Amino acid sequence: MIEHIKNGLTEARHALDLFVNDATKLQTVADAAQVLVTSFGKGGRAFSCGNGGSMCDAMHFAEELTGRFRRDRPGIAATAISDPTHITCVANDYGYDQVFARYIESHGRPGDVLLAISTSGKSPSILVAAQIAQKLGMLVIALTGTAGSPLEDFSDVCISCPGGNFADRTQELHIKIIHIMIELVERELYPANY
Repeated sequence: MIEHIKNGLTEARHALDLFVNDATKLQTVADAAQVLVTSFGKGGRAFSCGNGGSMCDAMHFAEELTGRFRRDRPGIAATAISDPTHITCVANDYGYDQVFARYIESHGRPGDVLLAISTSGKSPSILVAAQIAQKLGMLVIALTGTAGSPLEDFSDVCISCPGGNFADRTQELHIKIIHIMIELVERELYPANY
């Protein structure tokens, strides 16, 4: 059992080290944070979406902005598309592929931002949401696994986090990236907190 624990932690460290040592990937995180800062600075809002564990990350992203991350500051406008009544209504009436897109179509405005999270970068519901967001004049930040996924084509900034053969390592990188983006937003908008 100890061997499996060590292997898991070593695998996670290896994925993190690959990301940390890639200047291009680090720049995508900085670019994504700047997209958020610019939008929030102009009164824009952030929306986030994902399926399964990625939905949990989308919710975490939104609550850290509307609530508190490290220190007190005014709330920042962010919504995770996670309302079960909306999701089940749209899935029933239009199909699951439309659950996030329909919400964006209803609430998104030019200058808002969509954080689209998909470890595969291929989830149809996320791809459709990203397409609708761009049509509305929103900016799309994609958080994916391996580079070159279809979601990259529908994003303004794509942060790819290859974590190995399974989604769990990618998701571990995603939550780190989410926390860092929020920190960067706070550093720009509320520098007194730092």
